[in-house]
Formats: sequence, structure tokens, C-alpha cells
Amino acid sequence: MKPLNTSPGLTLLMASSLFLAACSSAPPKKVNPITRLPPQTKPVPKNPADMPAFGSDEFNRIKDAYPDAPPDVADVPDAEPVEEPLSKYGNKSPYTVLGETYKILPTTKGFTQTGKASWYGTKFHGLRTSSGEKYDMYKMTAAHRNLPLPSYVRVTNLANNKSVIVKVNDRGPFHSDRIMDLSYAAAARLDYLKAGTATVRIEAIDPAEFQRKLGKTGKPEEPAKPDMAGNDPQFYVQIGAFGVIGNATALQARILDLVYSPVQIAQGDGVHRVQVGPFFTREDADKVADILREHDLGKPIVIKN
Repeated sequence: MKPLNTSPGLTLLMASSLFLAACSSAPPKKVNPITRLPPQTKPVPKNPADMPAFGSDEFNRIKDAYPDAPPDVADVPDAEPVEEPLSKYGNKSPYTVLGETYKILPTTKGFTQTGKASWYGTKFHGLRTSSGEKYDMYKMTAAHRNLPLPSYVRVTNLANNKSVIVKVNDRGPFHSDRIMDLSYAAAARLDYLKAGTATVRIEAIDPAEFQRKLGKTGKPEEPAKPDMAGNDPQFYVQIGAFGVIGNATALQARILDLVYSPVQIAQGDGVHRVQVGPFFTREDADKVADILREHDLGKPIVIKN
């Protein structure tokens, strides 16, 4: 069994710009920061409560896996494209992950793309995606770097011509040679679970046109309401505030070597604030703050935006 390819898309895994010094006769070459992730050797915790904070070093040491007792997903229906508003989260453009900056497409009209797709499983099951929805590996969903959230696309495995319709509700994968991460169920329907990856063609679907062909109205869904349990991605861990940008970027680099989480520098009123996040829960933010304290990295405090 080949190792699975994890999605750093359910919400953003890292944000930094790293460069490798090259010889003086050539311009500096950009490092692919994915190589800085720790070895993924630990199993997925049996108890979801034991899952470490998303994006932490401990989290990134966990290896994604198949379900222990996988159900038959052959009859899982395709996602049904419907008109709905953009999700409250996951549509910020541009955004930066692993030192690369991406822009969200203003429309999916006419969008097609061909390339490699991977899939993600139990490591991310039940965690929040970039749009705020919980990832369910038994539903027909996917992660993409540039499509608006949500979007609906048809994905075809070019090796066997099998196709599925999925809802794009997450960001990723942030590997240079892959264009999409599919859910466990979608990858099973496309018959590439064991291979780990497949060459696919992605074709955007117009929900209104899709509904017209079905003879349905396709009324827009209500926008997602705020999570009253406090699970909106509004928590950050602030480590320091500096008047000099160089001091802020130096601290940012030290933190990235430790937690592998999104680390940004928020600027305002001439102050450069180093912040880790966002996190959907106060608990996850507190876990990362504890890690930073243990390594004597400033005086981290959890803030709520």
C-alpha cells in the first residue's frame, strides 16, 4: 500500500516565503517548504479528542490512513450542484501557503483542468475545511487551490473514464504536481484509492444549468449561519509586536520551524504583529500557544477577531 497524500487544504496548513541561496551567477531558487514538514510516521489517534492542534508539529507527524473498517461507498451519490452563495470563509484572494501565493477565480464558467489528483482520509475526517464545513470522507467533496468555495465540478479519471460530481469546499493540495484532493468516497468511485493518485480532468458545472436540465428550480440555499459553539475560524495566537519589520520576519521564521502553521504578520499603525492562525476553536489556539511557551518563543496570547 502506497502512502496516502495528505491534504493541507481543510483550512491553510502553512504560510511563509522561503528562499534558498543560489550561486551568484544565478537568481535564488525558491525552496519548496513541504520538504520542511516532519516525517509522517504516527498513526491517527483512535479517540478524536486526542488529535493534536491542526497544523502543529505533532499533527503533521500523523500519517493519513484508510478507515479501519471501510464501508461500501460504491452507492454514495454524486454531489448535486445547486446555486448557493459563496462561503463566509476560504475565499480570501490572494492568499499564501508554503511560500506560494494563489488567487481565487472570479468565476468557474468554462473552467477545465487536467492533472494529478490525490485524496485524503481519516486524519482529516471531522475537521473543518477551509469553507467551515466539516470534512466527511464518505461524501463527494474535494479541495482545490483556486476555485471559489463552494463550486461543483465533474472529475474524470482518464485511466478508466470513470467520473463523479463533487462539491469543492476546501483548499489544497499544496503539492506542485497535484491539482485536486478528493474525498475517500470520491477516490473510491474513481478507483484510485490504492494507487494514491490519478490523472484526472476537472470540468466546472453551472448549478443553474444543471438544475434546469433536471427540471428543478435550484433555489439558492441560505448563507451559512455563524457557529454558535464558537467554531468560526476567528482565533489567533499573537506572539509579538514590533516596530521593525525585520524583527517580525525573524520571529516568523523561528515559529515556522516549530509549528508548521499559518504564520502571518498583521500590519497597522506602524506595528508589525506576528500571529499564528486562524483557528476554528479556542482549544486549538490554546494548544499552539502552549507549544510556543514551552519553547520560550515570546509571550503568546490568544486573541479573537
